[in-house]
Parts: sequence; C-alpha cells; structure tokens
Amino acid sequence: MSLLFSPRPIGSVLIANRGEIALRVMRTCARLGIRTIAVYSDADTEALHVKTADEAVRIGPPPARASYLDIDAILAAAKQTGADAIHPGYGFLSENAAFVRRCEAAGIIFIGPSASAVEQMGSKIESKRIAEAAGVPTVPGYHGDDQSEATLAREAARIGFPVLIKASAGGGGRGMRRVDEAGDFKAALDAARAEAKAAFGDDAVLLEKFILNPRHLEVQLAGDRTGNLLHLFERDCSVQRNNQKLLEEAPAPNLPEHVRAALLDAALKLGRSIDYDSAGTVEFIMNQDSDSPYFLEMNTRLQVEHPVTEFITGVDLVEWQLLAAAGEKLPLPQERIRVRGHAIEARIAAERADLAFQPATGRLSAVEAPHGVRFDSGIETGSQVSLYYDSMLAKLIAHGTDRAAALSRLTNGLSELTLLGVPTIQPFLRDASREPLFADGKATTRFIETAFPGGWTPDPVELRMLRAAACVVWAKLDDTEPATSWTNPWNRRSAIRVTSAVRPAKASLHLEDEYGHVDADMLVGRDGITVEIEGVPVNLGRPVVVNGAITLASASGRPFVARRDGATVSIAREGMSLSAIIRLRIEIPRERDDLEKSGNAIEAPLHGVVSQLHVALGDTVEKGEPVLQMEAMKLIHTLRAPISGRIGLIRCNVGDTVPAAAVLVEISPIGVEEKF
Repeated sequence: MSLLFSPRPIGSVLIANRGEIALRVMRTCARLGIRTIAVYSDADTEALHVKTADEAVRIGPPPARASYLDIDAILAAAKQTGADAIHPGYGFLSENAAFVRRCEAAGIIFIGPSASAVEQMGSKIESKRIAEAAGVPTVPGYHGDDQSEATLAREAARIGFPVLIKASAGGGGRGMRRVDEAGDFKAALDAARAEAKAAFGDDAVLLEKFILNPRHLEVQLAGDRTGNLLHLFERDCSVQRNNQKLLEEAPAPNLPEHVRAALLDAALKLGRSIDYDSAGTVEFIMNQDSDSPYFLEMNTRLQVEHPVTEFITGVDLVEWQLLAAAGEKLPLPQERIRVRGHAIEARIAAERADLAFQPATGRLSAVEAPHGVRFDSGIETGSQVSLYYDSMLAKLIAHGTDRAAALSRLTNGLSELTLLGVPTIQPFLRDASREPLFADGKATTRFIETAFPGGWTPDPVELRMLRAAACVVWAKLDDTEPATSWTNPWNRRSAIRVTSAVRPAKASLHLEDEYGHVDADMLVGRDGITVEIEGVPVNLGRPVVVNGAITLASASGRPFVARRDGATVSIAREGMSLSAIIRLRIEIPRERDDLEKSGNAIEAPLHGVVSQLHVALGDTVEKGEPVLQMEAMKLIHTLRAPISGRIGLIRCNVGDTVPAAAVLVEISPIGVEEKF
C-alpha cells in the first residue's frame, strides 16, 4: 500500500524517538515503502535505530532535553531531510500539543491525534473534567486549579488517606507518590512535584483516593479524520513496579462481559467527546472486588503494550496511525474486529529486581533472541545502555490460541532469551510469569508485594550453579580445540592444570557479581570438575562446549551461554544471568574483607546525574532527611541522611555525572565532633 496518493501524501517519515519504538515504526514504514529518517543524540551514535533507518540526523548531546525533547532540532532535521511526516513514538514529545502545532505550522504531518485532543487529554486535571462531562465515572479526588500546598493538604484530608499524588502533565508513574498519613504529605508532594517538573516541565498535580487492590485496565481506540472511532478491545496491565507496567495482556482475563461492555462504552464516549482521530488508549482502574471501573487518564499516542492488541486483532496499529494521518479511512468497521486467541507481553528493562528495580547501565556483550515469540527491541550485541534514557530495552510478546498457550510460550521465551553484560529484570519476569496468582489471571497492582513479600531474589541453587559454571569459563576449561568434548586437564597449560594422578588440582577463587561476592574452590580431576562455593559442592562433570554454549552433565535443559573478557565472565542460562569478576584468592588484597563502611556517607546508588543539593557544608541534618537528588533513566532518586549529624564534606556539584557507589556526601555525627 502506498500513501503517496492519499489526501495528505506520506512518502517519508522522521521518527522523533529512539530504541525499540523507533525500530517498530521503521518495520511498518518499510513494508509500506515509506522512507525512514532517524534522529539521534551523541549517546546513540552507534544505536541500532540509527543503523537501520534510511537516513539519520544528529540532533544534540545526550540529555533528552538537549536532543529528543528539542523541538527546534527535530523540525530542522525534518526540513533538512525533506520528511513529509513525523512519528513521535511514545514518551518524549509524543503527547506535547505545542509540538503538534509546530509540526502543522511547518507543513509537516504529525502522525497522531489533533493538537486539541492532545491538549485536552494531556492534563490529567482537564481530562477528568471532560470525562465527567461525558458521563464517564472517575476516581474520587481533587483536580482543581488551586495548587497551593495548604489546599492540596486540606483536600487530601477530605478524601481520606491513603491518597495518591499524581503529576497532571505526565504518565509512566513519574511524579506519582502514595501517601498513607498526613504527616508524610508535604515530603511526598515536594518529591512528586520535583519529579514532574524534571520529566514534563510542569509540576501541577492532582489527588486521587488510593484504591488498595486495583486492576489496571485499558481500552485501545483508533480513529481517523473522516469521523470513524473504533475500539480494539481491552488490555490488563495490572502487574507493575514503581507505577510502571511490566506484564500486559489482551484480552483481560477473568473479566465479566458486562464489565467489558462498560469499559468499551466508556472509552468510546470519551473519545467521541473530543473527536479523537488516531490511535489512543483510555485507562481505567477497578477494585478487585468491584465491577465498577473508574477513568484514570487517556494516552494520546501508541502504547508500549500495543503488540498484544495487534496479535489478538490482526491489526497493525502503526499502519492505522499512518492511514489516519494521511487522511485515509480505517480499513475495517467495528463488527469485523474480533478477538483471536490471547497475547501477553513482558517488558525487559535494565534494572536490578533484587534492589527494588534500581536502574542499571553498561554494555551488552550478547543479545540472542528467543524462538516462537515476537521480540521487539532496540538493542544488539555491543549496545550501550545509557543513564540518560528509559531503562526499557526490549519487549517479548507471546500469542496463543488461549491464555494458557500464550503464557507457556511467554515463559519459554523468557527462559530462552539471552542478555549478557547488563543486569535486567528477565529472571524476575520469568519467575513472575510462573506465579499462581498471575497464572490464574488474578493479579492486581499489588502483585509484586503479594507474590514476593520480601522482594524478589534469585534462586540460591540456580545462582550457585551459574557461579560454578562461570569458574569453568574463567579457567578456560571450556576452551576446546574442535570444541566437542571434555578437555583432558592433564594436557592443559592454563591457570588450572592437574599435577597429580591421585589428588585433583585445586584453585581457590573469589567471585564478585551483582548479587554479592563469594569464595569458591575449583577441583579439577580426571573425572571432571567440582566447584565448592561457600562449602557447598557443585558437581559439574565434564563440560561439552559448542560455539560458546556450555553443557554440563549435572545441569539438564538448556546449555549455559557465556562470554569472557579478561577477569570478567558473563554467563546466562534459563533466563538467569550474571557478570562475575573472578580472581585467584591470592590476588585479592587481604584487607578487602576487613573494610567496613562507617555508615556516615551517602553513596550514589547507581550511575546518574546529581540534580539537586538540599544541604550546604556545615548544615545539620536529621536521620532520614533528604540530602540530595539524582536523576537516572528519567527517574528521580532522593538520597537521605543515614544518620543525624553535620554535613562534613560534599564531593559533588549539581549537574555532575557520578558512577555507582561514588561517595557524594559525608556526615559527621555531632556527638563525635563534640569529643574533639
């Protein structure tokens, strides 16, 4: 299909985004014969979306505000390349009404809804007023113009705790805080406003009654410029961390038909009230024990989770966005859009699930996609995961004739996918997909705290096996000639060599990986290898190695996949991975294990940028008081005083980029100062 002869011809599209969504848009454009133009910051010079596009233009330095959020730079790139249209993807400028108007003024087609629709739904406050006028139920709360602290505190008390503070201008969980009691309201409000200002340039908030155990449901809409507006059924996006989605599916499981009908009707009412004319999503929240959904917000863009809807309807939503933007009619009427099977999506993010989903950065040493599922990503082997952008790397989407089949394929895909070099939430997602609460389709937004009450941690047996296999890789005992069978240790000249027919060779090692550090003893004999980790023996038998895949007799199922770079071994198997620095114990400084931190210093929890300092040298602080803020991957992290005392040293300035574990502020206990 060509859009060159449409009412609004489109022959080339500039994608004002990066990563996975940029590549997703490019695939549809390529199928339709549309030329694609990528934009990139200095951090993305070697990114996959830059290599894939027909043309690419640099738009600025790494910070998003100086590149992907720079409207002038993006429009200049569109003019330079002769782009007919701009697709905003999601995030960045996708819901910026000023950007839509600037595109129109420049004679460039914006692939999305009208500026009016974006503006009306862009404010959560205004969108709730519109929903109420359209007869769509909304969550009890406050969405008034008076944004004074006193008014907001008074309204929170009226609504009743717990309440939810939400940024009016944004989404994705940013600028959102739950408050359980009045004494915590001011601190939570300040933090929400700061995050909203940093992410969206607008610190206005609204308040909602916090629904304790809700399902998060949403309806996919699609409209065109001829007046058509259709629904493509609903999705369930209840499994979330930090108010951001992790597992999404369509259709919603265990949803009564009368509730489904109410959802679809409410979404269409809202869309028609603003003459909606593109792809968009209306989001709802509903208590688990209720059948009354409340309107939350409308996202006037493509959603991250749109592939599950594409699978069950057979519709390419990016193509429908292009058709609507070109002035064409949508190709299907409502009655011909039917549900076919079930689809589930898992978002793969560069985060530490064991550390409350703390973002991670680094370079990916291996990316190997699974079979039998859709894998949407913006990464490849060698890709750099930057601190400047969102932590999501890829999406794995499974489809089946029913939910059980889709879930089975999803779990298999999460076990088969290999990502090495950067910690991700892949093993958490694999475990979450196996949890009975999710498997039975009964998850709510409290899924994580219910299924993993102490937080997710790796299985200790699986972790021990990975560490043991990493020792084999480090010692190069997997380095065979034709690489088909066990290497006779008697013939080796590497660090590990058998010197006695009676007693196995032994190497005492120290491993340090993202989950901690342990001592290991590797015993190598004629019959194979045993690795003792903290006194627990792991019998590895005789490794079989083919093209870097290591199969151990003691580990059934898929082989290990490993990469070695000097002392660092990255290894994965069955969806679990780690990167370990391994050394002989004689090489580890004796004082290493004796080092104890005083507890008086504030360290950077991750690689990021210092965005705000709340203290000055010599100030006194109470334990738990905010001391500074960091930004990383579009999130705000507030670092608090670990003790009460006086600020003795500040080792950073606002704007500094600091590595993980860097000491930023040191606090001197006042009692200690008085002694000297």
